[in-house]
Amino acid sequence: MTIQFNYQHVSGSTELENYTKDKLQTIFDRYSWVTRADVFFIAENTSSDQTGMIAQIRLSAPGPRLFAEESHDTFTESVSKVVDQLKTQCEKRKATIIPHS
Repeated sequence: MTIQFNYQHVSGSTELENYTKDKLQTIFDRYSWVTRADVFFIAENTSSDQTGMIAQIRLSAPGPRLFAEESHDTFTESVSKVVDQLKTQCEKRKATIIPHS
């Protein structure tokens, strides 16, 4: 499992990276075929107080890459929602994977 963190208009945070690693660990533990995660944190100026902290996660897996994005008022909330979306996508992908024996 490899996790690559990228920051745009935001300074890096060890606490945020650890939180994200903990959330992604459930995906890596449950779906052994997911090999890598690219995590993007982007701060955007928006007119709403409830958006602007964008978390994007792209997972490398067999077939097309899995991707999810959320924008909330905190990065932790965005990461939590993105991981939930990715779990749903992984379940759908798992159903289409045919094991070779």
